[in-house]
Amino acid sequence: MSDHISRKRFISSSLMTAAGISMIPGHVFGRAANSTSANDKLSIGFIGTGRISYGLSNNFLNLDDADVVAGCDVYESKRERFAAHVEDTYEQIHGRRKSGFQIYHDYRELLERDDIDAVVVATPDHWHAKATIDAANAGKHVYCEKPLTHTVYEGRKVVEAVDDNGIVLQTGTMQRSWDHFRHACELIRNGYLGEIQKVIVSVGDPAVPCDLAGEPIPEDLDWDRWLGGAKVRPFNEILAPPADDSSWPMWRRYSEFGGGILSDWGAHMFDIVQWALGMDNTGPVELVPPKTPVSKRGLMMRYANGIEVYHYEFGRGHGIEFYGTEGTMQLARGFMETNPESIASEEIPSSGQKLYHSENHYKNWVDSIKNGTSPICDARTGHRSASVCNIANIAYWVGKDLKWDPDNERFDDNEANGYLTKEYREGYEV
Repeated sequence: MSDHISRKRFISSSLMTAAGISMIPGHVFGRAANSTSANDKLSIGFIGTGRISYGLSNNFLNLDDADVVAGCDVYESKRERFAAHVEDTYEQIHGRRKSGFQIYHDYRELLERDDIDAVVVATPDHWHAKATIDAANAGKHVYCEKPLTHTVYEGRKVVEAVDDNGIVLQTGTMQRSWDHFRHACELIRNGYLGEIQKVIVSVGDPAVPCDLAGEPIPEDLDWDRWLGGAKVRPFNEILAPPADDSSWPMWRRYSEFGGGILSDWGAHMFDIVQWALGMDNTGPVELVPPKTPVSKRGLMMRYANGIEVYHYEFGRGHGIEFYGTEGTMQLARGFMETNPESIASEEIPSSGQKLYHSENHYKNWVDSIKNGTSPICDARTGHRSASVCNIANIAYWVGKDLKWDPDNERFDDNEANGYLTKEYREGYEV
């Protein structure tokens, strides 16, 4: 029996629903989904081998039914360092050296391998959609880092590619698989705070155009391909630090490559707001930004039910503050606190509304592939959460009140609609 899962198992995008979880019928697999052998391992390749890939690769190497077999990066020293990390980690876990691990400069070579079932996309944001769509078209399942895409247009194209190819996509919004975030959202869904009236999301600045000075390009970096669909501009180490630099690369600040920290952390926190409010299939309908030029805080987004979500600080780092008619909640990675205090320790009864329960975000993706189920943060959910960040940035950029149609994904303003997509360099179109 093959020790990897054939990519040909998913040949249909037909879905059915059971117990609130999307199911892919067993007949679309080479053999029935529920007969998948426990000995089968998901063979995974990494597209992007920078800092974040180390923790991600560990999460998969620690699973019994997954293996990391390849990596790709346009920065030679980074892909070689990643290969050494994977091999060392594998030896620590299994007590023997890993064999056959391969690295690539161009991810298209990785995608051509029939023995690779899935990929992790851990590139800068401006590469997410292109790499994900190419992987889906090659029949590979995808775990894509958050935010899922760089623009609203890209998000819709990713959803279409996932549907057309019948692959399983998990978005890297792993907070959905953390107990206290799920419990917080269940408390809100079950009315323990009463009727939610206002939410404050505390995350960083909107994206700004890149104005960094040019520096010499490292000899082992393919800078032109790193830029991909973005306009040509000079290299700067802040955008792509060397392999031995432990700092986070700050391409994320700049609109050409990311969505600012508003999107970088907002993809986590706005995602939880969407989940808590039951808005995973939609989004805000009105955006009111501050009218002061180059404002970095103060945006209000209103949902169709009247709930207002504000982009402000509340003094406790990246997090969320919910205001209800019966109480309040402050929620972040390190805490979930309520007023009255007793709300936080309430247990949801069996008759109450329960949310998707995932113990491990990475295993949830692997299990979804093997069992034909939808993961906790699939393409549509990831797209909707990324879209909130995308349109929030746009509201800051245009500086005027906007109506947003989440069904048709259009503003009532031509200038704002111009930011829903972007220009791509030839050969890198999405």
